[in-house]
Amino acid sequence: MEEYKKTVREVQEETNANLEQGLSSQEATKRGKEQGLNRFDEAKKESLARKFFRSLADFTTIILLVGAVISFYTAFATEHGDLFEGLLIIAIVVINSALTIVQEGNAEKALESLQDMNKQTALVLRDGKREQIDAEQLVVGDILILESGATIPADARLIQSSQLRVEESALTGESEAVEKDATYVSKEEVPLGDQINMVFKGCSVAAGRGQAIVTAIGMQTEMGKIAGLLSGDMMQKTPLQVRLNQLGKRISFIALGAAALVFIIGELQGEPLLEMFMTSVSLAVAAVPETLTVIVTLTLAFGVQKMAKKHAIIRQLPAVETLGTANVICSDKTGTLTQNKMRVRRVWSRGDEVTDTEDAMTDSAMEVLKMAALCTDVSVEKENDELIIKGNPTEAAIVRAVEENYHTKAELEENYPRIGELPFDSERKMMTTVHKMGKKYISITKGAFDVLAPRFRYGDIEQATVVNDRFGKRALRVIAVGFAVYDEEPQDISSEALEKDLRLIGLIGMIDPPRLESKGAIARAKKAGIKTVMITGDHVVTASAIAKELGILEHSSEALTGAELHALTDEELDERVKELSVYARVTPEDKIRIVKSWQRTGAVVAMTGDGVNDAPALKASDVGCAMGITGTDVAQSASDMILTDDNFATIVDAVSQGRSVYQNIRKAINFLLSCNISEIFIVLIAMLLGWGAPFTAVQLLFVNVVADGLPGFALGREPAEAGIMDQMPIPRNEGIFARGLWQKIAVNASVFTVVTLFGYYLGSFVDTISPWVDASQEVGQTVAFLVLAYSSILHVFNVRSSQSIFKVSLSSNKSLLEMAVLAVVITTAMALFPFTQELFGLVHISLNHWLLVFILSVTPIAVSELIKFHQLPDVDDEEE
Repeated sequence: MEEYKKTVREVQEETNANLEQGLSSQEATKRGKEQGLNRFDEAKKESLARKFFRSLADFTTIILLVGAVISFYTAFATEHGDLFEGLLIIAIVVINSALTIVQEGNAEKALESLQDMNKQTALVLRDGKREQIDAEQLVVGDILILESGATIPADARLIQSSQLRVEESALTGESEAVEKDATYVSKEEVPLGDQINMVFKGCSVAAGRGQAIVTAIGMQTEMGKIAGLLSGDMMQKTPLQVRLNQLGKRISFIALGAAALVFIIGELQGEPLLEMFMTSVSLAVAAVPETLTVIVTLTLAFGVQKMAKKHAIIRQLPAVETLGTANVICSDKTGTLTQNKMRVRRVWSRGDEVTDTEDAMTDSAMEVLKMAALCTDVSVEKENDELIIKGNPTEAAIVRAVEENYHTKAELEENYPRIGELPFDSERKMMTTVHKMGKKYISITKGAFDVLAPRFRYGDIEQATVVNDRFGKRALRVIAVGFAVYDEEPQDISSEALEKDLRLIGLIGMIDPPRLESKGAIARAKKAGIKTVMITGDHVVTASAIAKELGILEHSSEALTGAELHALTDEELDERVKELSVYARVTPEDKIRIVKSWQRTGAVVAMTGDGVNDAPALKASDVGCAMGITGTDVAQSASDMILTDDNFATIVDAVSQGRSVYQNIRKAINFLLSCNISEIFIVLIAMLLGWGAPFTAVQLLFVNVVADGLPGFALGREPAEAGIMDQMPIPRNEGIFARGLWQKIAVNASVFTVVTLFGYYLGSFVDTISPWVDASQEVGQTVAFLVLAYSSILHVFNVRSSQSIFKVSLSSNKSLLEMAVLAVVITTAMALFPFTQELFGLVHISLNHWLLVFILSVTPIAVSELIKFHQLPDVDDEEE
């Protein structure tokens, strides 16, 4: 049975604790050996070498490595000296692996952050004395001494409490400090936030003092359970990684099949066996888009740079694209959608006047607030003209409202000096202070209206009851303020003497208000087909009211409490999850369950949060977004993205950038595969027709790395096309070639194949092209190489936009133009200089051949422009 359901005596007997003396040093040492240290288990760290070899396990990379080994072997065995091909493949593989390792964040930081929280001291009762010890040395049965400001080092059952209030927002999401009561015993299951006779590791004492028996340490604490959830939930592959793995395998199988077919054809035609084997291997290697991984990584990295400028730091590179495909954002309420600062929203005063403090401040409302401010114990400081109010959040909200309206607490206390007080306690649930008021005296009492109502003798109590209900429905925390005036200084400072026959002056309604930018961001997300779900540890009434104000909740049936959630099976939750928008009073385990339920429906889920209690769900989601200012180290380390401005609207900007990144990746795939697939068919068709091999292996690799690679690198910098946030999110199970991409690649590859084969045929077999250069296979290979290289370079201007190339400004992506020009210059130089001609198997060709190359190279652009001109915009136009 849980400790919060047990009496102090039952817990004492179970833990064999000594309430008066505490544990002896010998007993504590003995228990420490049995129970272990009060810290979290360490996660195993992956070595750099292991990370490198893991990056080589990709199917496409394996194909490249096999090709490199064969290339090196044949280069040495046949003395061709073509080491360049193997070296180029190895260089590409190493660059890909290095980029992956450098750009990926270290997921182990999550557990390290949790362990860092453990490096603290604890005040305990040992050998009958108060003793400060290392928190790691705590054992079950120790007597914890809790004082204001202290961080709680372990889970414990309270045995004494005096005005004890504990800040638990990092664990439960509850924005208000929780009042604790050692005498409370629950008879039923209650969530962490309602276990008021317990204190939990990682939380802090906001006010008061107490003593407690340690009931759990290390991994057995509620915080430890979260650590266990973090270590148990392994990182899953993102939709982008899944799609690219599928693409790599598909292209590799096609390449291997084509290579085998070419080898068989060559053997049947009587070609030299070794030469055909090398041609087949070269085709298999060349048909794999070697630069795709690098281009995708650079595209993601550029997206990271742009997001950083918009206050979003990406810790996991694939999160950029994944966020662009997200269709659900599960957000914590406190500190994420709200400001995590209680604010006075409405004041009801005598004369039945309700003042909305956001619009204006009336004299009657200010009188209520001034009187309430006198009955507080907060401290007010100013740092760089910023108001800093320390103390109870409810009292801080009252004082802030006064300070922001031309009055100060210091001024009030000077005019009405305090001469006596009755502090707040859990039994009375009210606070009273006594002040000198000129020649008279006044007592001011504040507390919950339903508690104070019987003590009011004067004022419109009936109307106040109506207003209290109205405020409550708006999820406002209501504080009633009353007073009594005395001609002489009260001598009896007791509840019986002061807290009766009060005059009601007004009601103060306050709330943790939504962030100003949240509502607009949620509306923009909704337009983009993204559902925002609020998941919070707060009460359902408060959460629903905030959700309605933000536009998340439309009907109360869309809200679910943690207790109601526990009653649902996973299958029942999956059936209802799309209808639910608010989850209140939930645990960390509940948050993971909600995220995974959405994922089972096929959704790509982004999870935002700032507290320790959000960390497991941040890790389990497809993209975890932690707050940078208010977020704990644990939350940040478990996340894929950190919002440095804690602005929910930044998430929507990041979604837009993510969608742009995904567009550019699809454009890169279109660009690269159009050429790579055409290479397969060019070689196959030429061999079937008995024309011989139209390319050497090094020529194919040059086209892939230079003609395709250089412009492709800049394609990732292409700005987003208009209307990107008006589209629906991309489904999780949608293939990378969906929405017409295969058809576009097929058309482009067909045009490349035709023009390149035509150039190869004319150069190889037609002598009339030039009177100075006779037709030969070497001339045909040179023409085919140049046509394929130039047409591939120019193709980048086709794929960069769905619009005509004449309608898209070259200045919108200057690096693309620069890279294309550089690729053309390098390709031309390779064909003109004797040294590079020999290295790449090229020969001198005539001006007529160069003119032929130019005409054939621009033909794909002409075909693409005709297609764009006659084709109506389709659903994928924005992405191409």
